Amino acid sequence: MRIAVCPGSFDPVTNGHLDVFVRAAALADEVVVAVLVNQTKQGLFSVEERIDLLREVVADYPTIRVDSFHGLLVDYCKANDISTIVKGLRAVSDFDYELQMAQMNYRLAEVETVFITTNPLYSFLSSSLVKEVAKFGGDVSGLVPDAVLKRLQQRLSATMDPQG
Repeated sequence: MRIAVCPGSFDPVTNGHLDVFVRAAALADEVVVAVLVNQTKQGLFSVEERIDLLREVVADYPTIRVDSFHGLLVDYCKANDISTIVKGLRAVSDFDYELQMAQMNYRLAEVETVFITTNPLYSFLSSSLVKEVAKFGGDVSGLVPDAVLKRLQQRLSATMDPQG
């Protein structure tokens, strides 16, 4: 069985991420969306909330599952018999960084990295940009799955409410 992993923080998951997950599922028997647990970074959503949102978003895709990891991705891959990392690329600037990571991951554990170019509809999209736009009241519908939009609006209204 060929298992691939799509790692990231997914704070929050966007339609661009979902597009990469679904396209990766066409290349592997199973895709694991793995949320990086980074204790030093405070996200808008907790790791548990991100996992719950991801599970809801990929529920219609039986070959995609959600997990979390900390430490080196290649250690997670070895422990879970994962041979391929799948990364989405939005621009050439993404490639410069991701190429170095791919080469290091191969050197450390001979884990291959496959790059999927982002659908042009989402080439500008990032979790950070979604949060920034939503924070200032911009419309991010169509950029994130509906379940994420709802939770994002709830979270941001709670953080902006002085009572809340």
